Amino acid sequence: MIELTRLNGSLLVVNSDLIQYAEAAPDTTLTLLNGEKVVIRESTSEVIDLAVAYRARIMGEASRYSCASKVSRPDDALSAISAEKNGKQSEELNSGVNYVARRRAIQD
Repeated sequence: MIELTRLNGSLLVVNSDLIQYAEAAPDTTLTLLNGEKVVIRESTSEVIDLAVAYRARIMGEASRYSCASKVSRPDDALSAISAEKNGKQSEELNSGVNYVARRRAIQD
């Protein structure tokens, strides 16, 4: 989700995956996949930068749980995150964490 500002100054949080396209004519207008249009203060380049930063943050979080390439599908990353949040790491996640620890020890 990215934080944007409506023309009246109110905060708006948008799922960047739902943005179909952004127009700058003269105000920035986002068209969402459901057809809804949202007029915002940010420029189209700012929207792109926010969406890229959000995606990078998501990928960074997923890579924290990848455990030396064990996560090959998004579902695997979500499972790993869910397991950790519930306080129960799966055996696969634990073995991956141990592998990463061993690799780091070898590199040091």
